[in-house]
Amino acid sequence: MRLENGDRSTCHPIVNSSSDDEDDGGLLRESYSPVLDGEGLLVPPLNFAMVDYGVFRSGFPDTANFAFLQTLGLRSIIYLCPERYPEANVEFLNANGIHLFQFAIEGSKEPPLVNIPEETIKEALRVVLDEKNRPLLIHCKRGKHRTGSLVGCLRKLQKWCLTSIFDEYQRYAAEKTRVSDLRFMELFDISGFKQPPTFCSHSPN
Repeated sequence: MRLENGDRSTCHPIVNSSSDDEDDGGLLRESYSPVLDGEGLLVPPLNFAMVDYGVFRSGFPDTANFAFLQTLGLRSIIYLCPERYPEANVEFLNANGIHLFQFAIEGSKEPPLVNIPEETIKEALRVVLDEKNRPLLIHCKRGKHRTGSLVGCLRKLQKWCLTSIFDEYQRYAAEKTRVSDLRFMELFDISGFKQPPTFCSHSPN
């Protein structure tokens, strides 16, 4: 099954109150429930959510998520980790005509060691803003820090206030929130970007 771009009829917002992965810390968050269509169960990736029209975010998708991703009509995936993309995922991209943009941002469980390269984030943001790349999915490993930082910089371009940007970031990072990420988003320079394109929603404030 393939839905037209923008049709999210297979997505149903829910709130997850528990998690089997202790890295999630039982975080309450909006997510999307697996749903049935005529061809079987559609399972979204970890921490999947819609960021804006034609822009989605998640943790690392695996083979169980491929059928769900097909319903999004993706043109591109932005991958924010340095590790090589798995062969099964590459085959899925090739079979569905999806372009991979990889930006090698190192991850670390120790906040003092985290260094987000501003130029790399700017390059990734330009991919997001380019209409020909959408619909697109942004993901790292867990869909928290690297993905959250890129989305936060997009929100800054959308004129969101820092309180709203930080609140969205913390909904996914929870107790794993990194002060270094918040600081990076606060200081991120958007002066080199044009005004957000029409796909971008307005500030919630």
